[in-house]
Amino acid sequence: MGMGTSTFVIRWINFLTMLLAIAVVVFGVWMSTHHDNCRRSLTIPVIGIGAVIFLVSIIGFLGALKNSSILLWIYLILLCFISVGVLVFTVLAFIVTNNGSGHSVAGLRYKEYQLHDYSPWFVKQLNNTRNWKHLQSCLVKSDDCKNLSKKYKTLKQYKLAKLTPIEAGCCRPPSDLFQT
Repeated sequence: MGMGTSTFVIRWINFLTMLLAIAVVVFGVWMSTHHDNCRRSLTIPVIGIGAVIFLVSIIGFLGALKNSSILLWIYLILLCFISVGVLVFTVLAFIVTNNGSGHSVAGLRYKEYQLHDYSPWFVKQLNNTRNWKHLQSCLVKSDDCKNLSKKYKTLKQYKLAKLTPIEAGCCRPPSDLFQT
C-alpha cells in the first residue's frame, strides 16, 4: 500500500467521521430543546464529544489532503490521547462498579443490587443530595420504572420476572422488605 493509497483512506475515513461528528452535534442541540432535565443535562457533553471528533477529523482530513506531515503527526498524537483517555475511563468505570454485578436471591429470577457493593466514591456521589435528586428524577420519568406495576400485576409475577439491572436496582425497594 503506497503513500497515495493510505492518505486516500485517511481522507475518506475522516470525511465520514466529520459527518458523524456533525450528526452528534446536531443530536446534542436537539437534546437541548427538550424540557426534560435528564436529556438537557447531557447536552454539553454530547456537543463536546461531537466537537472533539469533528476537530480531530478535520485535522486528519486536511493532513491527508495537503500531505502535511505536521498535521498528520498532530492527528496521530490526538488519536493517541483519545485512545488513552477512553482506556482510562473504561478502567475507572470498572473500578467504580466492580462488585456491583448483583447477588442472586433465592426465589427471585432477578439479581439483587446493593449500594454497599460499589466503590466508596460512587456511594458518596449517590449520597450527595443534588446528584441523587437529579438521578431520581430521571429514573422516575423513565419508562423502565413507570411500567413495572403495569407489567407485573401480582407479587408472584414480579418475583418470577427477569428484571433488567435498572429495574431491579433502581425502581424497587430491596427484596428483603417484601419477603413473604
